[in-house]
Amino acid sequence: MTWCEPGTDGVILRVKVVPRAPRTQVAGEMGDRLRIRLAAPPVEGRANEALVEFLADRLEVPRRDVEILSGETGRLKRVRVRGITREKALSLKGKGRIGR
Repeated sequence: MTWCEPGTDGVILRVKVVPRAPRTQVAGEMGDRLRIRLAAPPVEGRANEALVEFLADRLEVPRRDVEILSGETGRLKRVRVRGITREKALSLKGKGRIGR
């Protein structure tokens, strides 16, 4: 899984976000990225906030432990998640949509 790499205090995720989707969910892998559909629109940082909230919820970490490192204004992002292992991050792929 090249979309998830171990870091010193957690993992770095490479994601491709798809804003304005019907629902927020993991949509599988796309090359070296994890594709995440977000119901939020890409305006005023709402998609970034939705991504942080979704990842924190799914990985069971506080929001403060999820940080967008690069790609804040684009669809391709690098996200640091502190306090988890690579194995836990890889479980994202099977977790599906929000509210499940």
